[in-house]
Amino acid sequence: MFMFVIPRQNLRHRLSLSSLLRHLSTTTTSSKLHTKYSFTPPPSLSRQNPNSNPNSPSQNPNSSTKIRKKPLYRPPSTLDTGGKPLRSNLPFDFRYSYTESNPSVRPIGLRGPKHSPFGPGRLKREWTGVCAPVKSPRVLSVDGEVEDDDSKLEERRRLTKEKLLGKPLTDAEKKILVDSCQRGKVKKQVNLGRDGLTHNMLNDIHNHWKDAEAVRIKCMGVPTIDMENVITQLEDKTFGKIIHRQSGLLVLYRGRNYKFKKRPLIPLMLWKPQEPVYPKLIKTTVEGLSIEETKKLRKRGLAVPALTKLSRNKYYGGLVVMVRDAFLVQELVRIDCTGLDKSDHKKIAVKLRYSDCLSPNCLQDLVPCIPVILEKEQIVVWRGPNHEPTENRPILTARGSVENSIDNMIWDS
Repeated sequence: MFMFVIPRQNLRHRLSLSSLLRHLSTTTTSSKLHTKYSFTPPPSLSRQNPNSNPNSPSQNPNSSTKIRKKPLYRPPSTLDTGGKPLRSNLPFDFRYSYTESNPSVRPIGLRGPKHSPFGPGRLKREWTGVCAPVKSPRVLSVDGEVEDDDSKLEERRRLTKEKLLGKPLTDAEKKILVDSCQRGKVKKQVNLGRDGLTHNMLNDIHNHWKDAEAVRIKCMGVPTIDMENVITQLEDKTFGKIIHRQSGLLVLYRGRNYKFKKRPLIPLMLWKPQEPVYPKLIKTTVEGLSIEETKKLRKRGLAVPALTKLSRNKYYGGLVVMVRDAFLVQELVRIDCTGLDKSDHKKIAVKLRYSDCLSPNCLQDLVPCIPVILEKEQIVVWRGPNHEPTENRPILTARGSVENSIDNMIWDS
């Protein structure tokens, strides 16, 4: 302990309490207390650096060092375009549904502004309110008309498909692929429901092709009325091949020369676009009849016994054949749709009257018939005044893509 005698006469050199504490701290640190006894002065006596952090590892040796955590991994998203619009080389128009829309039927109007479902500025194609055409409608020829490149697009599709498929499969190879897609061996499948083959479903099919050469597709609901159209659109839009079919179950083969890393760019739709306005399916009067005759016809149609009752999300492949056979003995047919969505009633009536398939192998008129009324969850169709019996031909035409030897195989249910 050091004692200092401060004379009263020398008031100018009087030490303050703070200077005394500072002096004590310097004397203690310069002494041998810290080296011999590991003595550390209390914080009140130690010099405080205003820029120092007492919780830092250098100031506080007892504090554990904190390791900075790495940021979590964020996988690349298909929504990130890098600020540039995507450009796809697929040789067909982008639509929301390829099986439930008919390009030959033009709408009479739109329900809202033409907002692209791909997002603003994300796709280098103009959205017309119905589709995103591969050829811009603003590109005109010298004569001032839109250039017709349908033949060139068809040639591109044919060459692309032949290049991917390669050599045709043998029966043994088809049997192996179909056996590997059975429900007892693999649970992965693509469900094709009420909206049919949608645009985003093409990306799902390519994702399944990453791990397997073939993918199982289960078709349910309204699209199964015209399965020939479903098969044609699947092969046309994916450039694959249907190697097996049993009712609503399909097996789609990707091809010998398919490479996942070189798959085509498929921009995703961010929302479902609004459906355009089409002409009325059920008019005030039926063709060739007066108002009174139309009312009597509709009243008779609701009283006719139901031909069949459709269940929700089932296979409707035999509906067209049943309606054709019923028209041989009666002019009105009623279909019970209790439990189905209201939007499905109109789709069923449209499919019975018109075929969406554009292939020459498909039947242009499935029945044909005239829808009379869509009320009380019932569909009533009339065969028309000039009805002619349909030729005795199967509803499913023979196609090279689905061989009989593979069709007759047993499928695990």
